[in-house]
Amino acid sequence: MKIEQIIRQKIEASFHPEYYELENESSKHSVPPGSETHFRLLVVSGHFAGLSRIDRQRQVNSVLAAELNGGVHALSQRALTPEEWEKTKDQFPMVSPECRGGSKSR
Repeated sequence: MKIEQIIRQKIEASFHPEYYELENESSKHSVPPGSETHFRLLVVSGHFAGLSRIDRQRQVNSVLAAELNGGVHALSQRALTPEEWEKTKDQFPMVSPECRGGSKSR
C-alpha cells in the first residue's frame, strides 16, 4: 500500500475529520519520481478542541510515527478545530516553503 493511502487511513480513523487535505509534495524536492517523502496536511477535527497547537501536532505525529520514522522525510501540517476552520478557510494559505536541499541548493 502507498504511504499516502496509509496516512489517509490513519488520519480518518484517528481524528474523524470534518475536512482534510493531504498533498504529496515530493515532486517539488530532490527525490526520485514517484517518491512519497514530503507531505502537506491540513486536518480539521473536533478532536483538537481545547488542545494547543503543539499538542495537536504531537497527536498527528504520534498517529503517523511509523511513517515519520520510515520513508517520510517532511510533514508540513496544520490541525484546526471546525470553528477555527470556519473563521479562516477563505483566507487560509497552506503553502510549503521552497525546497532548498539536495541538488536544488546548487
